[in-house]
Amino acid sequence: MGAALMLGAAASAVNWVPGFEPAGAFWRAPILALAAGSPAVFWLWARVIFDDDFILRGRHAALWALLVAGEMVSAYGGATWSRLGPVADTMVQLASLGLAVLAAAQTMATWRGDLVMGRRRLRVAVMLGAVLFISIDAIYSSGLGRLALAPAAIDTFRAAGLCVLAVLTAWSLLQVAPTGPAAAVLPQSRADAPPAAEPKTALQTIAPSLLRRLEQLMTEECIFRQERLTIGALASRLTVPEEQLRRAINEGLGYRNFNAFINQYRLKDVKTALSDPSQHDVPVLTIAMDAGFRSLGPFNRAFKADTGMTPTEYRRKARGAPPADLSRSDQADRKIG
Repeated sequence: MGAALMLGAAASAVNWVPGFEPAGAFWRAPILALAAGSPAVFWLWARVIFDDDFILRGRHAALWALLVAGEMVSAYGGATWSRLGPVADTMVQLASLGLAVLAAAQTMATWRGDLVMGRRRLRVAVMLGAVLFISIDAIYSSGLGRLALAPAAIDTFRAAGLCVLAVLTAWSLLQVAPTGPAAAVLPQSRADAPPAAEPKTALQTIAPSLLRRLEQLMTEECIFRQERLTIGALASRLTVPEEQLRRAINEGLGYRNFNAFINQYRLKDVKTALSDPSQHDVPVLTIAMDAGFRSLGPFNRAFKADTGMTPTEYRRKARGAPPADLSRSDQADRKIG
C-alpha cells in the first residue's frame, strides 16, 4: 500500500505539469487513473498501517475504481455532454476530501490505544500532513480554492507538499545510521570502541514488578471488566506514568494496541462463562457485557477472530451438544452471534 501511495503521488505530480492536460487520451489516461485513485489508496494505507484489526479485501478495490471512473468521466465526458465533466469532477474532489477526513478521523480514533511509539509519532507527522495536502488539492480542484488563491500559489503549495512527503518517506525508509543522542556517543574509531556488551532484551529493560502488578490487576481483580477502561485509567491505578505502561505492554508483553491486550482477558472470561453449565441460560449478550465489552459488534468480531466460531457455536461445542439441540437461549444467541 505504501508503494501504491507513492506511485499515486508521482502520477499526481506528472498530472500537474503544465501542458500535460491536453495530452492525448492514450498517454494521459493511465497517469490520470493513478492520480485519481490516490485518495482511496491513502485511506486504505492509513487503515492498514494504523488499525491492527483492519483486513484488506478485494472489495476495497471498488472504491478506487469508482474514483477512477468519475475522473475519466470528468476528463473525457465533456465531449458528449458539456455539463457532465464539471459535475463529475466536483463529485470526485468532494469524495477525495471526504476520504481524507475519514482517514484522519479513523486514525485518530485508534491513537489513544496505540502502544507502538514510532507509529504514534507517524500518525501526527505524516498522517496530518498528508490529509492537509489532499484536502488543499481537493478544495482547489473543485474550484473553491481559486476564489482565494492564484493558481501559481496553489501549485507552489502542491510542490512543497509533495517534497515534504517525499523527504519524510525517504528519511523513514532509507535511514541506516543512529541519529540524535545515540549518534553523539558513538566511538570515533575502532581503537576507542569499548568491548561489545550483550544487548538487553525488552523484558530485561522492563521492571518485573510492574508486569507482576499488571498481571495481578488483570487476573485477580479483573479490572478488565470495567466499562470504558482506558490505558490512562490503568496507569493511574498502577501509579505509573502512562508512557511507562505503554512500553511495558508493548515491549514486555508484545501487544501493539491496548484493545488487543484487554480483549485477551475479556475473551477468556467469556469463554469460561460459555463453557460453564450453570450459565447455560444466560444470554451471550449479558456475558459479553459482564466481561467489559461495550457493544455486540466488536465482541462478535473479536470472538470469531480468536476462536474461529461464533459464541453460540462455541457454547454448543463446549457442551458437546449436536447442532439440532438448541435451547431457547441458544436460539436467541444465534440471532445475535
